[in-house]
Amino acid sequence: MSRNSKTLVPEAREALNRFKMEAASEVGVTLNQGYNGDKTSRENGSVGGQMVKKMISAYENSMK
Repeated sequence: MSRNSKTLVPEAREALNRFKMEAASEVGVTLNQGYNGDKTSRENGSVGGQMVKKMISAYENSMK
């Protein structure tokens, strides 16, 4: 996460980091702890896209 981002629930920061790392491994992107600005936009975008895809899927499953 960037230095300027603020997590609404600070206790959730570690869970969000685990979620990000899980999504990255699913799309084949190796992330480092901390700074990942050396990754391409495509790599970082695929991680974010996978996270959104999983969140939407979880929400849809909760509606059933």
